[in-house]
Formats: sequence, C-alpha cells, structure tokens
Amino acid sequence: MAGKKQFDMDTALDAAMIQFWRAGYAGTSLDDLSRATGLNRSSIYSSLGDKDTLFLRCLDRYAARYGDKYDAALSRAATEPLEAVRAFFDVTLDRIADPELPDGCLIAQTAMAIPVLSPGIAAHAREALGRQRSRLRAALKAGSLPDQDAEAFAEHVAAVNQSLAVMSRAGASPAQLVAVVGVTVDALSQALRARRTGPA
Repeated sequence: MAGKKQFDMDTALDAAMIQFWRAGYAGTSLDDLSRATGLNRSSIYSSLGDKDTLFLRCLDRYAARYGDKYDAALSRAATEPLEAVRAFFDVTLDRIADPELPDGCLIAQTAMAIPVLSPGIAAHAREALGRQRSRLRAALKAGSLPDQDAEAFAEHVAAVNQSLAVMSRAGASPAQLVAVVGVTVDALSQALRARRTGPA
C-alpha cells in the first residue's frame, strides 16, 4: 500500500534555519519558509509553529550545533589553553569557509537586529551570546588565567569571534580573518606567559 510521504522534522528545521541564516529574521517571509521547507503555510504553523516560534527553534538549533563544537574545541583548555582557543576560532573559520553554508553567523546577525526584534527574540539572542562568553570564561579559568583576566579575554575572544562572521559577510578574505585571529591568540599567549613566569 502506498504510504503517505513522511514529514522529516530535522530536515525542515535545517532548511528553515538556513533560510533565516541567509536572509535574517526580518528578511524571511512565510512564503520563503514555505519554499525552503517544502511545506505549505498551514503545515508550517501546525508542525513548526508561527514565525517567531520557528525562528527561536532555529536559533536554539544553531546555538546547540555550534555550541557543541565550541565545547569540544575548548575541552583541552586546562592543559593547552592557547591551542584550545585556536581550535575555538577554527570552528568559526571552518564554518565561514564552508561553501554549503550562508555567510556570517545566525546569532551575530540576530544580535545586530536586536533593536527591531521582539523582546522574546532579543532576549534569546542575548542569552546565546552570554553562553558563548560563559564557556570561554570557564575554559580560560581552567587554563590558569586569574578571574579578571579570564573575564576580559572571554569578552574579547567572543567579540572577535562574532566580528569574524560580520567581516566575512562584508567580503573579508580568509587571510584577513586568520590575521585577526592571530592578533588575539598572540595577546593571549603573552598573558599566559606572564602568568607562568610571574613578576620580573
């Protein structure tokens, strides 16, 4: 007996996520989502929720997917903090270099649009940015940086990481992005070296 075509939730959510990532929340209409997912409007509402609900699901999906990769990169921070931060940046650089993915970062572009977003979506974007700073702060503290330095570098590394996505959308070359990362890694290297050697 011929079966009804199965709805694949993961495939639909990935398609919606890519659409929001490519065009942004404001630049994505329900018709765009319908074309991306292959679902009609009523199916989108019944299976995925309204536009706000679907966007929040996509934002969480994106944050979890890359958050897991960032966590894996930073997992060796206690013994190799500098290499861990390089690996953290590599997650972003690899994503930017992937021709199958849109330019930029879904969280970064959402954060830039906060003034025109609903309070719920804006809060969600802030939470996602906060989680990135928190994972960096914990990793740098594990890497023997004192609390104040770990806090400062967590803010800095998170800011540079988000700027890479913005720069890539603006046409920066891979070499330029690597050079930006290099400045941050060099500064962290000096801080770690100073921590190990202590006052002269």
